[in-house]
Amino acid sequence: MRIVGNIDHPVMKITVFHANNRYSVKFETGLYEQTYKFRDSDDIHSLEDIQLLLDDPFMSQVLHEFTQMHRIKNDAME
Repeated sequence: MRIVGNIDHPVMKITVFHANNRYSVKFETGLYEQTYKFRDSDDIHSLEDIQLLLDDPFMSQVLHEFTQMHRIKNDAME
């Protein structure tokens, strides 16, 4: 697996990897991380294609999931 690049974001660290005909996009913030995988296809075959997928609604959902993850962890710790 090799790092294809990073995508700037004010809240999250976003790293894009490529291996075995798929791209993995890892989002990190604090103690949490999420990874989304995309197959190489006619529509996706570069870092620029991945950046087009990561539009505002996608990023909002990722941030929402981080909030949910934090809530789940805190509930478990109580």
